[in-house]
Amino acid sequence: MHTAQSIFIRAPRERIFETVRELAKWPEILPHYRWVRFTGAASEHRIVEMAATRTGIPISWTSEFWTDEQQLELHFQHLKKWTKGMKVIWTLTPTRDGTRVEIVHDLHFRIRSLGWLVEPVISKFFIGYVANLTLARFKEYIENAK
Repeated sequence: MHTAQSIFIRAPRERIFETVRELAKWPEILPHYRWVRFTGAASEHRIVEMAATRTGIPISWTSEFWTDEQQLELHFQHLKKWTKGMKVIWTLTPTRDGTRVEIVHDLHFRIRSLGWLVEPVISKFFIGYVANLTLARFKEYIENAK
C-alpha cells in the first residue's frame, strides 16, 4: 500500500516544520486528534501514542517518531496493530509562493491473504481521510497565524 496526500501552504518550510514537529500540540491545533502521548524512547527516536477520530470512529496507533533536521522531515514507523510496519514521511518542498507539504504512507500488509480487503479500508477510509483533514487544518492554522 502506498498513499500520498499533499497540500500547498503559503508559508516558509521552516515555519511549517517548527509547527508540525511539535506533536504534543497537535490536539490543540487539530480538532480530530484526541491525544498525543510520548511513552518512551528508542535510541534517538521517541515512542508516541496518537489517537484521532474519523467521523466519530476512534482510531489510535503507536509509532516510533523522529525528525530530520537537515531535510526538515517528520518520520514515523508504526509499531502495533493493523498498521504495524507502516512508514510515514512528511516532506516539505519549497515552492515560489510557499511550501508543498506531503504525507506519504507505505505499508506492506502482514497478512497478504486479507490485503485486498483491508488495504482499501486502511488507505482510503482511515489514512487518506485523516491525513487530508490534518493537512487542511495545518494549512488553515499556519496561514492564519501570520
